[in-house]
Amino acid sequence: MPRKVITFGEVMMRMSAPRNERFTQARHLDVIYGGAECNVAVALSHFGVDAAFVSAFPDNDLGQAAINYIRQYGVDTSRVIRRGSRLGLNFLEPGASVRSSKVIYDRAGSSFSELSPGDIDWASALNGADWFHFTGISPAVSESARAVCAEAVCAAKDAGLTVSCDLNYRSALWSPGEAREAMRPLMANVDMLIGGLEDADLCLDVRVEKARSRDGMGHEACEEAIAGLVEQFGFSRVGLTLRRGKFADSNDVSACYMDGSGFRRGCVMELRGMVDRVGGGDAFAAGIIYGNLLGWDGQRTVDFAVASGGVAHTFHGDFGLASAAEVEQAIGGGGRMLR
Repeated sequence: MPRKVITFGEVMMRMSAPRNERFTQARHLDVIYGGAECNVAVALSHFGVDAAFVSAFPDNDLGQAAINYIRQYGVDTSRVIRRGSRLGLNFLEPGASVRSSKVIYDRAGSSFSELSPGDIDWASALNGADWFHFTGISPAVSESARAVCAEAVCAAKDAGLTVSCDLNYRSALWSPGEAREAMRPLMANVDMLIGGLEDADLCLDVRVEKARSRDGMGHEACEEAIAGLVEQFGFSRVGLTLRRGKFADSNDVSACYMDGSGFRRGCVMELRGMVDRVGGGDAFAAGIIYGNLLGWDGQRTVDFAVASGGVAHTFHGDFGLASAAEVEQAIGGGGRMLR
């Protein structure tokens, strides 16, 4: 599988309260690094895919620490540019039981947010690649980052790459109206769309009226949303995730997928005692991309993607750190001792 994937986005220093403490309790914070598009690159690298990450980091010790952290997982960071003076921050208060997790962003003025069109040589950055991936977080960070994202998507499409987008709506960054204004024009150059069911409405104004499916997961509503997305935007492939659960550490996840041969409903994974919810959707996106790179049929692709997202909930931090074999094993039921 000699294929190369390029992802583009921001990495932040993540500082988490330990032991499920509240921010008001914590007297120290655990430090790691992550960001949606980088998370996809790391997961793909663990599947054996040649993955590279494009971004902007400050030319200081914190920027270098972030690069070192990413590079240890086999991701090519040679396309990262060094500029600006600030690495974005996010603070995570992990939830427990009926208490939801909470995230506070501190990313204004980051190196990535200050990117401008022309700062990145996209012809060079995309050279030799087959696939380009971005998310709706990047254009939400700042107006200038939005312009760079549009520049990147156009360059990738002109270069003949397959372009995928994970909508990843973030209410802390913009309103649905702002998201729709920015995201809808970008869709003209997107081949494969990924996201949560609600993202279709919040980012692209594709509403779903149908009630939830009998199984409680919402597959029917998901299929309706996919049909609306394909009708409006002409995507060749769409994967939407589903989640149910009343507790912060106990959810069921699934998905629907359409690749031109019809709808496929992914397996339902019961996640109990989740270690870290952050990054599950990014691992799902990596699974969808991986299945397409290998030319799998729709059912195998969506089942693998659901399992990839599910297994990612078992690791501390943003990154999905499972091999393809470990994801395949989880489809059949994990939890066994491997000897």
